[in-house]
Amino acid sequence: MSAVRTARTVVAATLVAGLAATALATPALAAPASAPAKKDHTATQQALQAAVDAGVPGAVAQARDGRTTWTGTAGERGGKDRYRVGSITKTFVATVLLQLQAENRIDLDDPVEKWLPGVVRGNGHDGRKITVRQLLNHTSGVYSVTSDAGFQEKIFGPGFLEHRYDRWTPKQLVDIAMTHAPDFAPGTDWNYSNTNYVLAGMVIEKVTGRPYGKAVENRIIKPLKLRATSVPGTDVRMPKPSSPAWSKLYTDPNAQVHDVSKLSPTLAYAAGEMISDSNDLQTFYRALLKGKLLPKAELREMTTTIPISPELPGAGYGLGLMKQKLSCGKEVWGHGGGIHGSSSDAQVTRDGGHSIALNFNADWTGDSQTVLEAEFCG
Repeated sequence: MSAVRTARTVVAATLVAGLAATALATPALAAPASAPAKKDHTATQQALQAAVDAGVPGAVAQARDGRTTWTGTAGERGGKDRYRVGSITKTFVATVLLQLQAENRIDLDDPVEKWLPGVVRGNGHDGRKITVRQLLNHTSGVYSVTSDAGFQEKIFGPGFLEHRYDRWTPKQLVDIAMTHAPDFAPGTDWNYSNTNYVLAGMVIEKVTGRPYGKAVENRIIKPLKLRATSVPGTDVRMPKPSSPAWSKLYTDPNAQVHDVSKLSPTLAYAAGEMISDSNDLQTFYRALLKGKLLPKAELREMTTTIPISPELPGAGYGLGLMKQKLSCGKEVWGHGGGIHGSSSDAQVTRDGGHSIALNFNADWTGDSQTVLEAEFCG
């Protein structure tokens, strides 16, 4: 799957919705938090409304600048709505693994084979030659399960309506990927692969002896008091408050719209199953970038990025965390996420002082990059 978000073939395949943007420039130093006047979010609200006018049923965003908080909505989304965050899950997973490394329970340069013997094998895949770090920064070359045509048809296409409640094991997801050749030899290139984070979740479970979701809950959700955030596991329901998630399940822009709010989170697992809201996501990313979740050494590793594409010189991918440069030169860090009927983005400045988290409750239209540009660049 490409780094750029597509509407129907991703479980958390969005790195940042702005990966498709071409208006990326050089960074500028952020002003001290106390210097600016109260932020005007008029442009951000207009961007949300423009997304709804273009066909998104509902949009919500919350921004924090210093100590001020603003919430905007358009269409049918509510300001406190919870939503499926897709690939934003990856930042939580990477944070847990970095915490485990800081505790000397794992080394990210361990081969995957050490923790998952025999799992990454087949058609040229070899877990003995791939490190855990390469899973986290997408340099492993492991084929993405969400690129498999059969999986796409069953999970993202019209087959979803029949299979939406099917339960998948992580091993089943990996096994599908292993029927394909690797994208490249480990460490020689970069390509976004959801299988990488399925494997990362499995590694956490092997290291801790418990479901990866428990590690996320105990190490991040509870300490930060993220009351709207959850790792649903096998629960197909959406917690309240929430509004419907809509999908066309086809590439045809005129296809019927379906309510896809309920689904089995096991189809995404550690690559994209989590649920949250805009307030919690900002709390998480601000705490992360301010060093409240990781020691300095591990945060430095997380923010050491790999170039994504010559066409996107301002974008880089670290360990479950991405940076991008906006048109006004500001540099922001975070992650995007796409899953059925839900497109999300959470971004924060490197000092953790200015942040935004947003969601569209549709997966066939909407560009969150315009919202990011409005918020950070005005």
